This record gives sequence, C-alpha cells and structure tokens, in this order.
Amino acid sequence: MSDPRSVFFISDRTGITAETLGQSLLTQFALDCSPVSMPFTDSPEAVDAAIERIEAAGRRNQSRPIVFSTIIDAGLRNRLRRVNAVVLDFFDTFIGPLESELGMESSHTIGRSHGIADPGAYKLRIDAMNYALSADDGAAVRHYEQADVILVGVSRCGKTPTCIYMALQYGIYAANYPLTDDDLLSGRLPEVLRPYRQRVYALTIRPERLAQIRAERRANTRYASLRQCQYETVRAEGLFHQEKLPFSNTTTMSIEEIAAMIIQSRQLPRRLY
Repeated sequence: MSDPRSVFFISDRTGITAETLGQSLLTQFALDCSPVSMPFTDSPEAVDAAIERIEAAGRRNQSRPIVFSTIIDAGLRNRLRRVNAVVLDFFDTFIGPLESELGMESSHTIGRSHGIADPGAYKLRIDAMNYALSADDGAAVRHYEQADVILVGVSRCGKTPTCIYMALQYGIYAANYPLTDDDLLSGRLPEVLRPYRQRVYALTIRPERLAQIRAERRANTRYASLRQCQYETVRAEGLFHQEKLPFSNTTTMSIEEIAAMIIQSRQLPRRLY
C-alpha cells in the first residue's frame, strides 16, 4: 500500500481560503492524502522553511507533494515556485485571468470575510452564530419569529452543525427543534412550530447510521439501539409526509450539501458571501 500523497495549504494569512479551495478540488479524486496547513508563511525565511518541509515530504513519500497557495506577496510567491512540487497558486490560476478580463487590478486581499476587515459582515456573522446557539435543541422557542429557518428532526441527525454552518457561512438565523417521543406519537407538527411551518425544514437519516452516531455518545443504551433508531426515523418521516414538509436524508451528505439544499428549498437570504 502506497503512502498518502502529501498536500500542503500555504498562505501568508490564515490559510482558510487555501484549505477551502484545496479541499473542494481534492474531493473530486479518490486520493489518500496527508494534509498539512501552513498559515502565516509571510517572510522569505518562512517560505524557505516551507520549501524544505515540502521537499522532505516528497522524498519520504517518493511522490511530488501538492501545494495550494494563497500567498499574496509576489516576491514570496516567486520564491515558493522553486519548490519541487505541484504548486496551484490562487493568484496565477484565478486572479490574474480575471484582472486581464476585467481590465482592473484586484485588491490582493484573500479571505476578507473571515476577518474583521468588514465590521458589518463580522457583526452579522456573530449575531447569527449567537442566535443559532441560543435557539439550539428546542431552546428559545419564543424567539422563533427571528428565525430564517427552523430545522426539525430526531436527535443527532445533523441539525446543530448545519445551523452553525449556515450562521457562520451565510449569516442565516437558524434554529433547530428535536422531535420528542410525544411528537413522534402524535404524528403532527408540534404546536410551537405551527405558526412558522413555512420556515420549517426537516432532516432524516438512515437508522443504521443514526445508531452508529448515537453509540459514540451513549453506547449500549436504548437511545442508541438500532430498534429505537428505526422506530424514530420511520415515525419522523411519516410526520414529514403527513405535514408535507420538505426534508433531506443526511446520511451521505456533507454539512455544506445539507445547507445548500435547505437554502435552495426555502429560498433563504444569504447575508454573507
């Protein structure tokens, strides 16, 4: 069995953009990777140290490493090009051609939305995040009037991480409500949600996967048993059909995919890009 391919995400800032871009591209390949993030590579000495580390990985694995770079400084970018690796440079690949086409220079600023260069966007992100946390797991139902969307489903089907992702990525006010035993028995949308049914989006999951997830938290309990998970998912999906609620099966979906489905279905406002 061959060693994993070394992949480096290099930036003279946080590296968030390099990681996001690189991971998005790598998902298109069935490749066993060994990822390394190298943020704040912002001096000739730091670039030289990065080159040494990258080439050492190449010699060790006997394959050329892959480097995703969002280094802004032109001198540092030129210095990095000396490395014996496949270098995918954000500026060379995307920014340069766009500058030529648009007839204007870019701001040469990477990942602006992840910092506080835009105080308005930063406040939107923090406010949405605070809302998601305060309205998690059925809490703060009195504030549902503020919600852009309310996720509904059985425990541990992906509601909370999806709410947090939508808050951080898009500034969406997302609440979530876990279906209780009484809700599942009634087969009807809980009364507290009825005034907001146009904002409700439901999530489901295969019982086998649900049991696996629950066992990580509470192994050998009724809560994590396959039988209980089968019961809950069947009853929940019956409720969704009865109430004609849009829903997605999260079993094989990433958080990003779940969020995209919800945003498209409910036509949610994207306050951040």
